[in-house]
Amino acid sequence: MRKGKVFYKDFVAGIIIETDDGEYVFQYDDRYVNDHPDDFITFTMPVTTKPYTEKRLFPFFDGLIPEGWLLEIASENWKINKNDRMGLLLACCQNCIGAVSVKPMIEENE
Repeated sequence: MRKGKVFYKDFVAGIIIETDDGEYVFQYDDRYVNDHPDDFITFTMPVTTKPYTEKRLFPFFDGLIPEGWLLEIASENWKINKNDRMGLLLACCQNCIGAVSVKPMIEENE
C-alpha cells in the first residue's frame, strides 16, 4: 500500500492511498473538513468526511503528473514505469505549480 499526504496551499488537506488491491482512496483530513469546508482541491471532489474511491487514479491527481519530455526525464531518472501513476505522483508532485502538492508517506515497516 502506498500513501501520499495531500496539501492544499500550506494545509494538510487529506491522504491519497493506493491499496494492495490496486484501488485508490482519497480522504479529506478531519481538521481540514472542519477548518476549510469550502476549500475543495477540485470541483469533482468537494470537501466531505466520506472517502472517495476509484479503480483508477483520480483524474485530478493524474493531471498533476508531468507529460511529454518532462515525463520521460522523470521516468528515466527515478526508474519509474510511465504506467505507475501513483509512483509518478509521489515522486514528481511534491512541489507542483499551483495550490496542491503530494508528499509520500513512508510506513514504519518499509
